[in-house]
Amino acid sequence: QVQLDESGGGLVQAGGSLRLSCIVFGRTINTVSMGWFRQAPGKDREFVATVWSGGSTYYGESVKGRFTISRDVAKNTVYLQMNGLKPEDTALYSCTVGRTAWARLNVDEYEYWGQGTQVTVSS
Repeated sequence: QVQLDESGGGLVQAGGSLRLSCIVFGRTINTVSMGWFRQAPGKDREFVATVWSGGSTYYGESVKGRFTISRDVAKNTVYLQMNGLKPEDTALYSCTVGRTAWARLNVDEYEYWGQGTQVTVSS
């Protein structure tokens, strides 16, 4: 059984930083791709970042240069460091396991999802 538990969300002022964590059970994170998506009220789920099994990383255009995805294989945990936060970054952030080792932008490329952690950025 695969389970993902996210943490680290909260309320932060614009320009601030947060680090999200996602601990994974049932999959070894360096054998799959791991992604972060976000969903704001009334909007579609949006790709944020992914790290492939080999370590390559890819980012959505709206977060490129501000967010960094990383992983700790020993802890089987994936992180999302978010700097320079903006009010438009406010959303529920979810961690997900790719169907392959090289999943990228599309929701359909991912098969297991966590419950999410809320990030709220005030102006």
